[in-house]
Amino acid sequence: MIGLRVKYRLRKTDEAREFYIRACIENRYSKRELERQIDSMLYERTAISDAKYGALTRRNEGLSSLRDAYVLEFLDLPTSYKEKDLRKQIVSHLKDFILEFGKDFSFIGQEYRLQVGNTDFFIDLLFFNRALSCLVAVELKIGMFRPEHLGQLNLYLEALDRDVRKPNENPSVGLILCT
Repeated sequence: MIGLRVKYRLRKTDEAREFYIRACIENRYSKRELERQIDSMLYERTAISDAKYGALTRRNEGLSSLRDAYVLEFLDLPTSYKEKDLRKQIVSHLKDFILEFGKDFSFIGQEYRLQVGNTDFFIDLLFFNRALSCLVAVELKIGMFRPEHLGQLNLYLEALDRDVRKPNENPSVGLILCT
């Protein structure tokens, strides 16, 4: 905590310091991870997301771990890359990726195969979130969001709920990570 106190004495509010202290305790951050979260402005990103989705997250505590923006600088991607390069880097830096997402995520697989009718589809990354008790499908898009991405993700979520989800689990959740 000394690093937190010294580094942010002048710049951060008491509310931000309290946020980082609680996040550190809850997520058992190392000093290095805490510094990374502070440098990536976790507090500010969470505050923006909570302001935007506050009503939704108040109804479901587990969703409060999902934010509007993620900092994935640890992936060390070149200026130009493809979705498969992004997926490979995420998988090779899985621990850092899960820490950026929050706690309670378990990795299930990459390019997770789903069959709808006679056609195979592949979810870029599939996780299970223990707090939400649901599958979390992550679709990676290297460009800007397009409405068809949402249609693709909805297809995946319906197939997951129909064929993969266990009876005691909540409906699946999907995330589209795009520019």
